[in-house]
Amino acid sequence: MNSDPKKIYFASDQHFGIPDAASSKLREKKFISWLDEVKTDAKAIFLLGDLFDFWFEYKTVVPRGFIRVLGKIAELKDSGIPMYFFVGNHDLWMIDYFETELGIPVYHHPKEFVFGEKTFLIGHGDGLGPGDKGYKRMKKVFSHPLSKWFYRWLHPDIGVKLAQYLSTKNKLISGQEDVTFLGEENEWLAQYAKRKLEQKHYDYFLFGHRHLPMEIQVGKDSKYINTGDWISHFTYAVFDGKELTLKTYK
Repeated sequence: MNSDPKKIYFASDQHFGIPDAASSKLREKKFISWLDEVKTDAKAIFLLGDLFDFWFEYKTVVPRGFIRVLGKIAELKDSGIPMYFFVGNHDLWMIDYFETELGIPVYHHPKEFVFGEKTFLIGHGDGLGPGDKGYKRMKKVFSHPLSKWFYRWLHPDIGVKLAQYLSTKNKLISGQEDVTFLGEENEWLAQYAKRKLEQKHYDYFLFGHRHLPMEIQVGKDSKYINTGDWISHFTYAVFDGKELTLKTYK
């Protein structure tokens, strides 16, 4: 029997900022309501990337908007709830704002965690597994220090507007083509998980990015779970000390 009543929560792909400010604010308020509910028994909260549809850290400028969710995250962290953030493909240019302003560690690659007797491999999920070569090439260009340096010299009003345009028009970035279930054998994050199991056992592989809540058995005692999104599904994962399950916030 699990003697610890507290739980660990995971959510991803909120993409705040789209499709417009008004509808994004409604989703932001819904996500904040969820945070207010889970804080009562949260042992930790993991945000698995693409919290924003665009984020770029200028040295002295913070992108406009998102004040409610940033304030709520700061509140929860200050109350003593550990929080962790994994960079997604839409907040690829996050550097140290969350670390310095909110005290939240930021990860750019999948990372292993052990909770109780269960071992997790956690990440956003973009660029992992076979295929997706176009995006992988683009990610290398976008994440290169020289690309960031050039982009920083754009005025924020121009830079943000350009990024918002690319985010919705470029299917490699928006991921519109990805939001289709490929079947358990063809899901590339499931294939990635199976390959990792050849090197080491993990009880759970936990990712976002696909915008599809899913749970796939990838080994005898190993599962791949995708947290879905907060655009269409409003789903999240919760670990109670024994099992990791998917839930929908209503």
